[in-house]
Amino acid sequence: MYNINRRKFLGLISCGCCSIILPSCSTVPITERKQLSIIPESRINQQAAAAYENFRNKSKLITSGSKLKEIREIGKKMENAVSAFFVNEGKKDPTKNFGWDYILVDNDKVINAWCMPGGKIAVYTGLLKVTKNTDALSIVMGHEIAHAVARHSVERMSHAMTINVGTTVADIFLGGAINRTRNTVGQNTGLDIFQLGIMNPFGRKQETEADYLGLIFSSLSGYDIRESVKLWERMAKNKQGKEPPVFLSTHPSSTKRIENLNNWISEVMIKYPPIKI
Repeated sequence: MYNINRRKFLGLISCGCCSIILPSCSTVPITERKQLSIIPESRINQQAAAAYENFRNKSKLITSGSKLKEIREIGKKMENAVSAFFVNEGKKDPTKNFGWDYILVDNDKVINAWCMPGGKIAVYTGLLKVTKNTDALSIVMGHEIAHAVARHSVERMSHAMTINVGTTVADIFLGGAINRTRNTVGQNTGLDIFQLGIMNPFGRKQETEADYLGLIFSSLSGYDIRESVKLWERMAKNKQGKEPPVFLSTHPSSTKRIENLNNWISEVMIKYPPIKI
């Protein structure tokens, strides 16, 4: 074993981190935002597919009927439109290796939908009471599909990994000051300063990006994206008095979402009209 001074050690660590991070940057389709992608997307998709099958086996699903048919029809139109858009643009199709699947979960208490990495989508019956029509449902499904297309899960896991490595290294030279501060604040307030200061704002950025991309996907698929504002007005009414302060949330407020949508709708309708397949 040999001695190494602090500056030299930090230099070596910095070079090592850069060698991992720099080649691992990718770009979000359409928005062109640079993102960190340390973890292979194929690995995340494989894990997601296994988790999805486990969820399917344990959940009460609706396996027939008009509502499931509607979800599958929206999904198929969106699959084709998104893929055709990237092909027409001469760009790599980010959904090329997706294993699309759609399920309707019989749970009226949950107003939600999600799309796992790789295109595994679940819609809860509780959501249909708020969407009320096909155009609004397409907005939600477009948003969830956008998370998968933009590789948000890969990005979040990559950020979490780099934050953990970075703080561990920094704490070596700060005598554990970072963890002591984090623990003290957590004990006194019940809040995690890293979650509030880094991950929550990052989560809100991803949600806003998914709102924008989802609007595009819905428009490309031939749906009326003006319904998005009415949808979020209904969402806001349903959440009245239940939304946490923005800094505590991983999602933008309903008011902010409505403001964003109003700013985007005209541009999206002009730039991304229904695509001919």
